[in-house]
Amino acid sequence: MIVATHSGKFHADDAWACAVLFILYPDSELVRTRDMAAIDAADFAIDVGGVHDPARGRFDHHQKGFDCARQSGVPYASAGLVWREYGARCVAALARQHAGYALSPDASQQMAYAIDADIVQYLDLSDVGAAKSAPGGYGLSAVVSGFNPNWMDEQRLGYGADSEAYRLAQFRKAMALLAEIMVNSVKYRVGALLALEQVRGAQVLEGGKLLLLDNGALPWTAVVRKEMPKVLFVISHSIAEQRYMIHAVPVSADSFDARADLPAAWAGLRDADLALVTGVPDASFCHNGRFIAAAKSRAGILELARLALQDVAQGPVAD
Repeated sequence: MIVATHSGKFHADDAWACAVLFILYPDSELVRTRDMAAIDAADFAIDVGGVHDPARGRFDHHQKGFDCARQSGVPYASAGLVWREYGARCVAALARQHAGYALSPDASQQMAYAIDADIVQYLDLSDVGAAKSAPGGYGLSAVVSGFNPNWMDEQRLGYGADSEAYRLAQFRKAMALLAEIMVNSVKYRVGALLALEQVRGAQVLEGGKLLLLDNGALPWTAVVRKEMPKVLFVISHSIAEQRYMIHAVPVSADSFDARADLPAAWAGLRDADLALVTGVPDASFCHNGRFIAAAKSRAGILELARLALQDVAQGPVAD
């Protein structure tokens, strides 16, 4: 397969689109050009060529009359166009390769939709000039743009073959970065899918107010928030750190507000200070925000949980 995209300055949308295709067709040849004969001869033309025709491998959005947009109204650029066509296949391939798990076609498609909503649409918005920059002007699109040669590189290399070779190498670096982001996005979502049954089947104590997880790496927040309205705190075992944690349950995905906070008297305390206040000898840490605390033993964390529930019973619980 030959994958053609434009030469010159590159952006996150064309780098993402090419990265998707190279995951699916790893032995492909990458050509960066504006020569129409070379573009026409390629199997895929990304962000160049003036044609949008997925059946022919054409994914441009610059041509007059192009008005393709998501149902939400977010316009498509080349990242979204290629992801819409190949995203589910890419997700399935990455799940097999990096998580050892075979996703159903429906699960692959749903993950592709989620990744579009979380990542891809913002690359498209940035490319068409409709997105505000992240705080500091350093969102993912800006990170990718930083791989382009700057004026000092141009002055050092000139504008011949060395310059083009350098641009191509930098474009491949951007592709590699975006491919890693795809891998991590898929692994996270596969992990969340596989964790569902373990979280649902975990032991509950204190009339359902306390959930016990053997592995602190399990992603639990979404299922607890949606399916377990009585749970106020989650206890988990951090295998890597060899300690036990107690977590408050956030009321929403984008908020630090919790169903119940850990006691105010614990906030910001560590080791001997926390042990003195709680009476738990191996209590080791409580975040100043009162949403997580730790102890070295299972018995210690269970005692912290009992004390936290007592504190909640004496005051109002957040909605």
